[in-house]
Amino acid sequence: MNPALAQLQPYPFEKLRALLAGAQPAADRSPIALSIGEPKHRSPDFVAQALTDSLDKLAVYPTTLGLAELRQSIVNWCEQRFAVPAGWMDAARHVLPVNGTREALFAFTQTVVDRSAKGLVVSPNPFYQIYEGAALLAGAEPHYLPCLEQQGFNPDFDAVPEEVWQRCQILFLCSPGNPTGALIPLPVLKKLIALADQYDFVIAADECYSELYFDEDVPPPGLLTACAELGRSDFKRCVVFHSLSKRSNLPGLRSGFVAGDADILKAFLLYRTYHGCAMPVQTQLASIAAWNDEAHVRANRDLYREKFDAVLQILAPVMDVQRPDGGFYLWAKTPGDDTTFTRKLFAAEHVTVVPGSYLSREVNGVNPGAGRVRMALVAPLAECIEAAERIARFLRSN
Repeated sequence: MNPALAQLQPYPFEKLRALLAGAQPAADRSPIALSIGEPKHRSPDFVAQALTDSLDKLAVYPTTLGLAELRQSIVNWCEQRFAVPAGWMDAARHVLPVNGTREALFAFTQTVVDRSAKGLVVSPNPFYQIYEGAALLAGAEPHYLPCLEQQGFNPDFDAVPEEVWQRCQILFLCSPGNPTGALIPLPVLKKLIALADQYDFVIAADECYSELYFDEDVPPPGLLTACAELGRSDFKRCVVFHSLSKRSNLPGLRSGFVAGDADILKAFLLYRTYHGCAMPVQTQLASIAAWNDEAHVRANRDLYREKFDAVLQILAPVMDVQRPDGGFYLWAKTPGDDTTFTRKLFAAEHVTVVPGSYLSREVNGVNPGAGRVRMALVAPLAECIEAAERIARFLRSN
């Protein structure tokens, strides 16, 4: 067996199941899960129709590169969304369809890491656990940058020692962050591109929450925005990951894309050809319909705004919690230990949240997720309000 498998830590939800084992919630409380970040809003009917209309494509082998029409629809979206000048992105060289960002983030790491160099894969902390697992299985060492409140829940990149940048092969970014919801400012993205040039590492920007934000007039910038403003038409050392899961409430479609540096994507395409992960043609055609429409995405944001407004009105008087910059998570402080809070809340009110310490790693005696919980506001509005009222009641009585 691959010895690196022994280095993998249990997934946060495995730890959560063990934590809650044996707890007996009150029988008069229906379960409400704020733990898993699975979108629950209705998937767009027109995407389902496009999928149904193309079921004859079940008889067709898909290509790893994907349909030219899909790649062009992605290019068009990137130009519109991130102000990439027309003509910079070549649909044949700068874009690859992928089966969701989870699969792509893992496979990308296997492609990029040079096992012989004893390199680092640097990521925020707390983080999406795929970054860590992908690094370990690629033969690299994970390195964690704490995301603390005093830094706006973003890493303090200025405090990173030079020897870390020298060993860095991939820098993972997540903006808006999971679980913090923090956005990485555009000047910081530009500074990181300069560091990537100086130390020769790849920036892998996980932007799967990029379309969940609150100010309709100010969409958050992404790594492609920084490239556009810098005149970086080759997107050198820059790669972004996007998905329809959160943007379009299509987690089951398993559809996303990777875009950026053409040389890196050429190698990634070679890896994927052997990996055997081509997106089914019917899925590609349904994805084209989703990427070509923004009305359903705006409506989706409206639903999240309504939920954040309602839930924060209930929780803010009793809990240290703020509206995030984006995403659909609340990153709330707990009165005391986060695991104790999670288990007691579950037992008292049948509401499930995730301890922040399960989403982070302890470094130099500090776990930046300790004393916080992640709450995913993905359930229907009434259910989110009911959960908030139960949490508030629990806090007032403890």
